[in-house]
Amino acid sequence: MIDLKKHTNIALGYFFLVGLLGVFLRFFFVIPIPANFRYVVHAHSHIALLGWVYIALTTLIYKMYFSEAGFRKTYKRIFWFTQITLIGMLVTFPFTGYALFSITFSTLFLIASYFMAWFILKKTPPQYKTTSSFKLIKASLWYMVFSSIGPWALGGIMTTLGSTSIWYKMAIYFYLHFQYNAWFILALLGIFFYFLEQQNLNPQKGHFKSFFWQLNAAVILSFFLSVLFTEPHWIFYVLGGIGAVLQITAFLKLWQIVSPIWKQLQFSPFLKLLLKLTLLLLAAKLLLQLFSAIPYFATLAFNFTDFVIGYLHWVFLGVVTVPLFVFLAHTRLLQLPKWIFWLYFTAFLVTEALIFHKGTATWLELPLFPDHFRVLAYISLFLPLTVGILLSKNLLTKSQTSAKWE
Repeated sequence: MIDLKKHTNIALGYFFLVGLLGVFLRFFFVIPIPANFRYVVHAHSHIALLGWVYIALTTLIYKMYFSEAGFRKTYKRIFWFTQITLIGMLVTFPFTGYALFSITFSTLFLIASYFMAWFILKKTPPQYKTTSSFKLIKASLWYMVFSSIGPWALGGIMTTLGSTSIWYKMAIYFYLHFQYNAWFILALLGIFFYFLEQQNLNPQKGHFKSFFWQLNAAVILSFFLSVLFTEPHWIFYVLGGIGAVLQITAFLKLWQIVSPIWKQLQFSPFLKLLLKLTLLLLAAKLLLQLFSAIPYFATLAFNFTDFVIGYLHWVFLGVVTVPLFVFLAHTRLLQLPKWIFWLYFTAFLVTEALIFHKGTATWLELPLFPDHFRVLAYISLFLPLTVGILLSKNLLTKSQTSAKWE
């Protein structure tokens, strides 16, 4: 039997370490630290995306489709091989940056993710493969595989053109776009639609089909927003703008699907509130992307990296992490006390405000308030603190002994 609660705890453990690394990075601007800032950034970003989010998503997907189907040995082998690659990245990136061993472990992770994608696509029981949820999960996995073109390209780019080339940045943006806006978002939507299906709240086929194709077109076209820092031909602004608009229309279609059945949705009142909160966070994300299609704001984002950092944290800590908390709590893989969540969310909002404040102050050439960096560093401590408390509570509660629903 697979103890999926243990797997959830491992994911939370990575999230806790990511938070500690984030605090460590913020103290670089407060006190002298004898470490390489860029190397720590690499560890922080890799473990955030590939540790917390990836492990949490794949754990939920296994629980959805393989509770009865099994294939435990295959899944376990892929899971533990993935952990070796993650621990390898965690202990090499902070000390070496992009070097032989860290590149080896990150490459092995890509291979592990291909096996995971194959496992889910191939082994999911036939009764699920025609569902709306699986269509979203299937698309998300293909986008995850597609995103890996970016990391594969980096080696050649660094060898021939160097890390200062725009192609180096393009490869990174390509990877981040198809991770953040495709793999993560579509997987979360697939999980949500699975719960709808389990509660016999199936959307009309026509409505879902329209939503699905608008969303996929938006994913492809909105990638062009990531290339606008090069000030390309005007057609790229148009394509990126169309992608940003399609994202909004796709989620309006989603609201059209969900709103009539919202009252029937069997989530606890607290978790339903957090789903509404996720919609607000998502709306802010979509508006930021729409603004970035305008040449002035595209240049602004590129020239003032605090805006990009703030956006990435908004998506990671808000748009992605909040629904992950909801789904893990709903499946009883996570204990989520209200006070811990609200402390986490308050710290998230305050740190975001401080990051965007710095970007705005730099842009408008205004002074920062005294001790800005110190205040940001101290408030950031609450992020790993809250995750650490969640992890501790989860470790102390009775362990789930199987992948079956309770």
